[in-house]
Amino acid sequence: MRLTILGGGGFRVPLVYGALVGSEVRELTLYDTDRTRLDVVRSVIEGLGADGPALRIADDLDDAVRGADFVFSAIRVGGTAGRVRDERVPLAEGVLGQETVGAGGVLYGLRTIPVALRIAERVKELAPGAWVINFTNPAGMVTEAMASVLGDRVIGICDSPVGLVRRAARAAGADPEDVTYDYVGLNHLGWLRKLTTSDGRDLLPGLLADPERLGSFEEGRLFGATWLRALGSLPNEYLHYYYFRRETLASVTEAAETRGEFLDQQQGGFFDRASADPSKAYDLWEATRRERESTYMAESRAASGGWERDACDLDGGGYDQVALALMRALSSGAGARLILNVRNNGTVPELPADAVVETVCAVDATGARPLPCAPLGSAELGLMLQLKAVERAAIEAAVFKDRDAALRALALHPLVDSPAVALRILERAAEK
Repeated sequence: MRLTILGGGGFRVPLVYGALVGSEVRELTLYDTDRTRLDVVRSVIEGLGADGPALRIADDLDDAVRGADFVFSAIRVGGTAGRVRDERVPLAEGVLGQETVGAGGVLYGLRTIPVALRIAERVKELAPGAWVINFTNPAGMVTEAMASVLGDRVIGICDSPVGLVRRAARAAGADPEDVTYDYVGLNHLGWLRKLTTSDGRDLLPGLLADPERLGSFEEGRLFGATWLRALGSLPNEYLHYYYFRRETLASVTEAAETRGEFLDQQQGGFFDRASADPSKAYDLWEATRRERESTYMAESRAASGGWERDACDLDGGGYDQVALALMRALSSGAGARLILNVRNNGTVPELPADAVVETVCAVDATGARPLPCAPLGSAELGLMLQLKAVERAAIEAAVFKDRDAALRALALHPLVDSPAVALRILERAAEK
């Protein structure tokens, strides 16, 4: 089996390689527009000391995807410097700037979608039987754009939902492998609404009623027992930006640097040092990775009282493990239940059939099919409808270079409080 990773110079690629050890993948091809980063990632992989698939570096996009069985798209258009701009431009207008949420997410999508569509077109031409697994953020928006070319052969993944399920199951006293769950929403905008044991008991009501157990894991501390009890579900961690928008905006504004600035300096420093001394690449990568994970969503934790992530919080299943589980289910046909970003196809009747949602899917050799779910409450559905309008406007703007659609995408976002602000953000972004 042949696997290609686009964005092969990405920081997380060694994790994927490690997960592939002992798998059916015999050749891993990496491609990136930054050859220096690719060389560093290869040095890190060599430092793993793992007997994994043969490693190949592609010369260009066509060389990378031609004949592949699976293509992982993990690109970052504009690099971490682009993320810094996506965060700082909205913050200068007094609204949230974040990689996938708010105006920052819209700006990132506008820049990324044209490149993602080019990838989809080359895969369709050169590897028509390949499955594309999209890691690229904003994952739901980008997956929906790529699906206009690839149909159901592109599937988006995220490790936030599986991390939520695993942490909640453990807090409720259950083995995460022994529960089923009802999870539905959009990428970075979803809710865990049931956590069911093999004998049919729903553990979620008991967990929501127990402040002590809620305080034992990340989402419980992030949202607080009072709000979770009133809400009646466990939200994805990114919903903290929506439910506690004043607090998170204040925390981000008061911070000495944005998350993007931290990563730009941290990862830039790592690649510089590792490039200068490849023999230390693995040790440098491991230290950088641990710091990156421990500081994840630091501004939201600061806004909810300030606390450190513990070992349970860090157990998210990981992009690497989610991707491997998906790839195995698609290639073997053995079947799996995974939370994925796929076309709606009636799962949420109020959304178009081709709108990408994030929900529980049955996966086998024929693809990933969203499973039926209970109806959404009006509050959750309202947010989904509004954010889907934002995503679709952003896709329209990126495809047709439509400034009015770009303005709609920004102004309709619930975290942007004025069309005038949206227009200034659009103009500021164009100047960069």
